[in-house]
Amino acid sequence: MDERNLNPVHQDPNYEPECNISDNRTFGSILEARLARRGVLKGGLAAAVAGIFGGAALTGCGGSSSSGSTVGAEGGNGGADLIGFRAVPIGEGDSIVVPEGYSTKAIGAWGDPILANNGNFPEFSLNNTGADQAAQIGSHHDGLHYFPIEDSSEDGLLVLNHEYIEPRYMHQAAQGQAFGRGTFPINDDNTRETDQVLREMNAHGVSIYRVRKDAAGEWARIPGDAFNRRITALTPMELSGPVRGSDYVKTKYSPAGTETRGTLNNCAHGVTPWNTYLMSEENWAGYFVNTERTVAQSRYGVRASGTTRYAWEQAESGEEQYTRFNVTPTGTTATDDFRNEPNCFGWMVEVDPYNTSYKPVKRTALGRFAHEGVVFAPAVEGQPVVCYSGDDARFEYIYKFVSAQPYHAATAGGHLLDSGTLYVAQFDEDGSGQWLPLVFGLGALTPANGFTSQADVLVRTRESADAVGATKMDRAEWGAVHPTTREVYFALTNNTRRTEADTANPRVDNRWGHIIRWQEGNESGTATSFSWDIFLLCGPQDDSEFNQAGLDEDQKFVNPDGLWFDADARLWIQTDIGEGSQNQREFAEFGNNQMLAADPANGVLRRFLTGPVGQEITGVITTPDQRTMFMNVQHPGATTTPEAFAAGNFNSSWPFGGNNIPRSATVVITKDDGGKIGS
Repeated sequence: MDERNLNPVHQDPNYEPECNISDNRTFGSILEARLARRGVLKGGLAAAVAGIFGGAALTGCGGSSSSGSTVGAEGGNGGADLIGFRAVPIGEGDSIVVPEGYSTKAIGAWGDPILANNGNFPEFSLNNTGADQAAQIGSHHDGLHYFPIEDSSEDGLLVLNHEYIEPRYMHQAAQGQAFGRGTFPINDDNTRETDQVLREMNAHGVSIYRVRKDAAGEWARIPGDAFNRRITALTPMELSGPVRGSDYVKTKYSPAGTETRGTLNNCAHGVTPWNTYLMSEENWAGYFVNTERTVAQSRYGVRASGTTRYAWEQAESGEEQYTRFNVTPTGTTATDDFRNEPNCFGWMVEVDPYNTSYKPVKRTALGRFAHEGVVFAPAVEGQPVVCYSGDDARFEYIYKFVSAQPYHAATAGGHLLDSGTLYVAQFDEDGSGQWLPLVFGLGALTPANGFTSQADVLVRTRESADAVGATKMDRAEWGAVHPTTREVYFALTNNTRRTEADTANPRVDNRWGHIIRWQEGNESGTATSFSWDIFLLCGPQDDSEFNQAGLDEDQKFVNPDGLWFDADARLWIQTDIGEGSQNQREFAEFGNNQMLAADPANGVLRRFLTGPVGQEITGVITTPDQRTMFMNVQHPGATTTPEAFAAGNFNSSWPFGGNNIPRSATVVITKDDGGKIGS
């Protein structure tokens, strides 16, 4: 077998082609105009973006991370206590670093067994089979949640997404080869070994497994527990909502258009008010190729030539579970082939972790795009359910869904996500905003403009948002809703392709990212108007052109990604400096990716954690008593060069050290005195 790199162009694992060619306004141009209207000068940005909701904007606030000082903060009186730890320094080492008085332990690494295969629990090995991987925790951990067993903070289920894979670390056949990120073994005849493909597909999806604290206070996974489950790129799933049964999702696998197989590229997640889990489908488009690509498919980035992301369609066996990723029409009708297979992806997928017989359901009313995740506003008895989702690609949009039926705790369930109104955000220069409905027959979404039904509007969510005039954003990542004020926060990680601005707007070539927030026009969140402002602008301390006050050495960070509010309203912020930038050039001063905690009421911001080499910090949750935190480390060692990989010199061996393959894993964080995390 000749092992070689088939895919050198798309080695960026988060490659998402820029697909939005509409002339809708960018958020950058709106921000520039908004700041100009307020008479902002360079270095005076803190005053301009001070919180409109009675809180503090963090950029330029000085707020010493160690002393608890809140220079420039407005309102609140509990910041020093709410954020009670001393900040850790920027790190470049191959370890997890947390504040003094905290301890960490890695559990649930990629390849750890949670199910039996042929009566055995297969331990991690480069020689694992595809069937072994179906019994093991998946790869590239991302969003996660802790579901307690009987409300326990010492016994529960961890549910976590697996965003993608790095094939060179998965197969014995790749060892010794000069493979970079995203490369994989290939045969001389351009086929792929079928079991390698199966292993990769089974490393995708979601893992559900039980964890428990033992008598010594140590957390551990429970292999073989009755709740343990794997959901992969092959798992049968239902389609629900307006797209179910439509012509857009009829395939050879499901001629009725009611089912599909698998979920892909699961990034962040969501937890419903009725305590089920929603997995996202983010950068799924690159898994498909169509040499007769349609306009609608090009708007999402389905490839028009070459191979798919991992060339699964070229598996030697030629089985349809693999060839379906080449969606070029081969039959007379859609039910003769898989031309509609891409339409079965790009959704939020619901599963009940407590019910192992629950068939995952793709909730199409929430829209189809590169879902980073979904975040719910606190549910109110008798009011509609409200949730938000970002489309994580350059110049894409932020969405809100409002259910048609009201929430009642006694009867709530996934049916609430099958009917309602999907909106897309328009941000205006004066700090106001509008939610524009994506409803067939309203505004531009009419037959005269090429839309034929609500199913059509949802399958083509991006085009629908283009048509109504939504605001282009700089890669909307995770969202978080304040548990008491209901303010909504969203991370905009970066957009280096933005060019429209002038001297009043330092966000041309947005390398650093920022966090926005808004307040809905009514308490229930169902209003179609909102007020917005900037919560935090990221960047270096000495960026005098943009931010003379700056974030200090204990605060500075870039590329915000994960966001989560704990029950005490600490905002946890996680970073994702891309593998091509980590510790390089202007990004060198920020070190490895990190996690920080902020008090929005007081403007206190402190770095809580730094991670190992080459990784992304992502996913965070605590137990109900807030005394144990779980978070994920994704793709350690991803910055290993092809030459170093060929020599076996991986630049990370986290979490097990020595000469071990680096592996994504979940980290347990506890406070040595048994107190709440962050206090």
